[in-house]
Amino acid sequence: MLDEMDIKILALLQADCTRPVAEIGKEVGLSTTPCWRRIQKLEEAGIIQRRVAVLEPTAVNAGVTVFVSIKTDQHSLAWLEKFHAAVVDFPEVVEFYRMSGEIDYLLRVVVPDIAAYDVFYKKLIDRIEIAKVSSAFAMEQIKYTTALPLGFAHSTTGRAGSGGSSE
Repeated sequence: MLDEMDIKILALLQADCTRPVAEIGKEVGLSTTPCWRRIQKLEEAGIIQRRVAVLEPTAVNAGVTVFVSIKTDQHSLAWLEKFHAAVVDFPEVVEFYRMSGEIDYLLRVVVPDIAAYDVFYKKLIDRIEIAKVSSAFAMEQIKYTTALPLGFAHSTTGRAGSGGSSE
């Protein structure tokens, strides 16, 4: 179960995971060792999954974002496994979701330009049979964050996001 101190530490790490532990501890009111121990426990529990650098997409020639909606008429486990294996092999796919509603899957694909997306699309349909694909190119990114909202982490059940109140 996350307490208020853990949540403060997580908020600081989400903003900048390169901050020294001593600095984080000072900001949340802990000395370095107890702060470091809490961070270690959060990592061991899988709450902190990894620490990464967030890159500027245009600086690495990946400035075009495409949201790809996929509908399939195949609902066998064999097709599902083949599709998942195909999609995870593509580095252009940075997010991949199985959906409810009108579409079955949603992918966020990043590429340098429309021609590169066309190459990706042809490789994808060559590897797996898909009933319907719809691509929407993002014109402008209005909000983007990797930080999760931590207000839901207050829970008496120990499950973040369960909607319970903290004690």
